[in-house]
Amino acid sequence: MGWTLNMPYAPSAAALLQAVFRDRVQALCAKAHDLATRLDPWTALTTWLRAVGTHATANRGLAAAIMSGTPGGDPTLGATCHTMIVNAGDELLVRARHAGSVRPDVTTTDLLKLVSAIALAAEPEPDSAADVDRLVALAIEGVRPRIYDQRRCQVDPDE
Repeated sequence: MGWTLNMPYAPSAAALLQAVFRDRVQALCAKAHDLATRLDPWTALTTWLRAVGTHATANRGLAAAIMSGTPGGDPTLGATCHTMIVNAGDELLVRARHAGSVRPDVTTTDLLKLVSAIALAAEPEPDSAADVDRLVALAIEGVRPRIYDQRRCQVDPDE
């Protein structure tokens, strides 16, 4: 006679995967708060964005499985985690903007889309984690304010 285990209170596989993902998102958000308390605004923001890239690379399969509407899972998890990440990024971005380290037109959503796009583009590469980190570091230099010639932004009617 074989053993069987009937545990009606045991979580489903989907619930376990979602718990793991939620924990990872909470850790990413906690990192944002920690960086905000320890580092200057620009360094805190850029360090966290690189951590977001690492998170996106490390969790791409898990996130895809969870967000595909796995039966038995929490259908609001994707939106909840997204809100948590945006709020964590907002804390860092506001500090960086007040310090004059980030252009005023940059939003947290802009930065997250940029990091996500980089992670997606680097996905097929064998060393995608290193590529994502390098490309995020390269891209975030573009969000710094620059003194530029106003004439470059004006349209010349004669052209």
